[in-house]
Amino acid sequence: MDLNSWFEKGMTWGEYVDSMMKNKEEMLSVYERFSLTSEDKSRLESLKEQKLRAIVLTEDWCGDALLNNPILMKIAESAGIELRFVLRDQNLELMDQYLTNGTSRAIPIYIFIDQEGNEVEVWGPRAPEVQALVMEGRAGLPDKDAEDFQEKQIAMYKELVTSYQNDAAIWKTVSNSIMNTLL
Repeated sequence: MDLNSWFEKGMTWGEYVDSMMKNKEEMLSVYERFSLTSEDKSRLESLKEQKLRAIVLTEDWCGDALLNNPILMKIAESAGIELRFVLRDQNLELMDQYLTNGTSRAIPIYIFIDQEGNEVEVWGPRAPEVQALVMEGRAGLPDKDAEDFQEKQIAMYKELVTSYQNDAAIWKTVSNSIMNTLL
């Protein structure tokens, strides 16, 4: 299937939000509290004439999607980018074309396309600075075969997701990363 067909298959923002079973309130909270600066909005104005669209490979249980999707939505609103949300687990044929490091089905992945359906840019699953935070957290975990590994890993991810929901500096980092990919 070509990218235009994947785009047409996807859900709108409203349909995606309505379908969410997990992280809905948390994601909407980030959406309501995050805003682009007037400088960001000015920069994004230049994208309107390109009439970009984006396929958002995502799942509602994903902590990175909880952080990144509402920020992408704000960027899309300012840049005139139409979004369609495609669930990763039901669309592995598309996901497997956008593996992270050639092996991982990490999400979210944003596939920006032009009106003809040509890929223009791809972003995801994390801003480099957020990836560094995750790697730093993982480095502090005990060995995988340690008795307390799973407990410590769960605690680390819980702390990370809490910062995703509340740290405006992380939101700005993500927004800058997405915008720098597009501009």
